Amino acid sequence: MTVTVSAMFVPVHDPDAALGFYRDALGLEVRGDVEAGGHRWVTVGAPGQDVDVVLFEPHGGRSEADGDALLALVTKGSLQAAIFRCADLDATFAALRDAGVEVVQEPASQPWGVRDCAVRDPSGNLVRIAQT
Repeated sequence: MTVTVSAMFVPVHDPDAALGFYRDALGLEVRGDVEAGGHRWVTVGAPGQDVDVVLFEPHGGRSEADGDALLALVTKGSLQAAIFRCADLDATFAALRDAGVEVVQEPASQPWGVRDCAVRDPSGNLVRIAQT
């Protein structure tokens, strides 16, 4: 039996700001943009990779209390969104820094064997990018 990743969900408080990061700064392609009940779900993904990243508003499809609780975690930076990989970490990091992305950690070799960096998306989610 083989199981693969199909989709991951990343909570964002502003879908347009999130697109500025995930599409414009990281280079992911938009695969879908759905609005329902006053909330948006935007699906992005890496070209050539069959994994969707769904950017969703915390209150979409949740109770007010649950949406508030999730939004509070997102905006204070308590959640890790994803770990991406790239072939040239230094160039990717420079492009993100030049785009004004909030830097958490510059490229560094980690004790667990990877070289990576960390940034925050506009909602406060931690995003790590590792060298392939």
